[in-house]
Amino acid sequence: MALSMTACTVSATSRDGGAAAGAETTAAGTAAAEAADSKEAASEGAGSEGAASGADPAAEAPAADYPTKPVTMIIPYGAGGTTDVYGRKLAALLEKQLGQSVTVTNQGGASGSIGSQFVKEQPSDGYTVLVCSETMGTYRTLNVCDLGYDDFTVISPLVGDPKVLVVGKDSPYNTLDELLAAIKENPGKITMSHSGPGGSGHNQGLVLGELGYDVAMTSFDSGNDALLGVIGGQVDFTNPNISTLQGYIASGDVKALAVFASERMEAYPDIPAFTETLPEAGKYLDLPYTLLTFVVNNDTPDDVVAALKDATQKVFQDEEWITFVEENAADKVYEKYADADAMNEFYSRWQSVICWLQYDNGVAEKSPEDFGIKRIEE
Repeated sequence: MALSMTACTVSATSRDGGAAAGAETTAAGTAAAEAADSKEAASEGAGSEGAASGADPAAEAPAADYPTKPVTMIIPYGAGGTTDVYGRKLAALLEKQLGQSVTVTNQGGASGSIGSQFVKEQPSDGYTVLVCSETMGTYRTLNVCDLGYDDFTVISPLVGDPKVLVVGKDSPYNTLDELLAAIKENPGKITMSHSGPGGSGHNQGLVLGELGYDVAMTSFDSGNDALLGVIGGQVDFTNPNISTLQGYIASGDVKALAVFASERMEAYPDIPAFTETLPEAGKYLDLPYTLLTFVVNNDTPDDVVAALKDATQKVFQDEEWITFVEENAADKVYEKYADADAMNEFYSRWQSVICWLQYDNGVAEKSPEDFGIKRIEE
């Protein structure tokens, strides 16, 4: 694999749920890990199409002797992004369940593949874990690296960060219908900003193209820059994550025309779902476009996997986690896909939709078929 680990820049930050830069810190957990009194549960190996292993978390017994030392959580992106924010909150709450400190280290670069590769090269003992984004599912077809979901065991999907189609406050478009009509009348002239080819925002532009709406896609250095381009009037619309958008909605700097999904958000029930205007978009929108997942190496011992799954499920019941997720209007993917079969089916479908969408539009270099990824209709 052509990745230079010596070129990685490691930025360590605090374990707090919010974003922070600075020196690496650890915090000891305040609760002792609970000992298991049931038999060790076996976990399945990760499949080639979707990447979850293990039996139903509720049926698994945690390991009695894990962990015996601090755990390192790698966030393969810089501080302050969605992956970092949720990873830090998870780490802080896992400490209470595991009885050991969980140190968060940011190790960004190459769309998250450098940090992911670093984890893959560590001992498969559960002491180096990874919170990754959805790009894990497209590394191989985009020819970024050879990693895929099947190189890891999914402890659990975490959350989806809903994408919302927005225009600036002075935009002439007040509804999705008006924007789509303008795109039809001016093919290739209405501009849409995104954070780069293969990213979740760019994928949304590809979906519009599949539905017959030809937009001029403009790449910015980051999702925040793409949003600022709309606010500053340089671009007609964009599709940011709700976690980065809430302040701009509250201030009135943007008008939210639709959530890029088949259902409205509980936190923003007045924002229409995209499929209310274009029902035919449903086959692309029944999955989160920005997905976070908690994983370990796929040859990690079964009892360690079971212990991490048990602790993670308890985090999901913690009022601090629930409040954090709801305040950030995140999609509770962890509730929808809680067992191994559901996870495998979900990740398989996600790759089928996104990888083929990118390949058919000339974004991905390699065919999904090369990696056993079927089209959604197959």
